[in-house]
Amino acid sequence: MFIQTEPTPNPETLKFLPGRTVMEDGVADYRDGGTASGSPLAQRLFAVDGVTGVFLGADFISVSKDATPWPHLKPAVLGAIMEHYLSGDPVVIDGAVEAAEPEGEEFLEEDAATVAMIKEILDERVRPAVANDGGDIVFRSYRDGVVHLSMRGACAGCPSSTMTLQMGIQNLLRHFVPEVREVRPVA
Repeated sequence: MFIQTEPTPNPETLKFLPGRTVMEDGVADYRDGGTASGSPLAQRLFAVDGVTGVFLGADFISVSKDATPWPHLKPAVLGAIMEHYLSGDPVVIDGAVEAAEPEGEEFLEEDAATVAMIKEILDERVRPAVANDGGDIVFRSYRDGVVHLSMRGACAGCPSSTMTLQMGIQNLLRHFVPEVREVRPVA
């Protein structure tokens, strides 16, 4: 098994490409080992000393670390991923992703059309680009022209995420959805 790696804009996160499907449907974001009980793969990765976050995408795994240098950590992470795929264990246990997802969306019923446009733009234009960087972005709420988005995977805690939100996503949404005044991050 050959696993490729790619850097992400976040120097504390690497993107691992195992050359096969990771998540059949959706994504999974684990911010610590305590939240990873539904994913045998994430549990293996958190067992590597220095791993602080695991994000599972369609065909990639983003791994975040503490201050441990990547040259010391990368071989152990590659080994954990390889061990997982050789074991035949599922990436996630059925139903575990839905149970781990944060609470839903918030918006007023009269804003439903605006929210639908926002979500369409995010899904078609923003999420694919963010996934290329090893992360994901999720709509959380809209009220009085303010959109709240959650950055996940490599994007969570990335030094350039504020710039991405303010200069990229905010400008894009303002262009296509005039009701949007501002975009703010949420945890």
